[in-house]
Amino acid sequence: MAYILIADDDELIAELASQVLIDAGHACGWVTSGEEALSLLKHRRPDVMLLDQNMPGMTGVTLLRKLRQSPQYYDLPVVMFTAMAGAEDEAQAIYAGAQDFVRKPFDPRGLTSRVHRVLSKRKDAPRHTDLETYLANSSGMVREPEPGPRRFI
Repeated sequence: MAYILIADDDELIAELASQVLIDAGHACGWVTSGEEALSLLKHRRPDVMLLDQNMPGMTGVTLLRKLRQSPQYYDLPVVMFTAMAGAEDEAQAIYAGAQDFVRKPFDPRGLTSRVHRVLSKRKDAPRHTDLETYLANSSGMVREPEPGPRRFI
């Protein structure tokens, strides 16, 4: 079971997506703006976020860029919801840092499949690694301790 946060200004879509994911065995909550989503993240980190690409106020793309620039949420998996059918919108979502996207109106099986795919890619990874540790490990700056005899004093 994963905790999933949905941010979509269309309450009907958010409620339907939430119910589909709850029926699939996940805990799910939803908000109707990017600002509310950002505020809620301070209280609880979801395993995946479904984010409407075009919301009034703070758009989903703007929120996603903020997340990718944040030391706390740079690695939060995001699936973008988009009502637009163009390849340019999909490319924009991926370029901004989304792991996947779902077109609205959505197929319930397709939604759960994409969420499960994003979750399965992270199943063996830690839930979150702080940015400083991640960068140090990625750059090779952190060395594993060399094996050898241990001294007890």
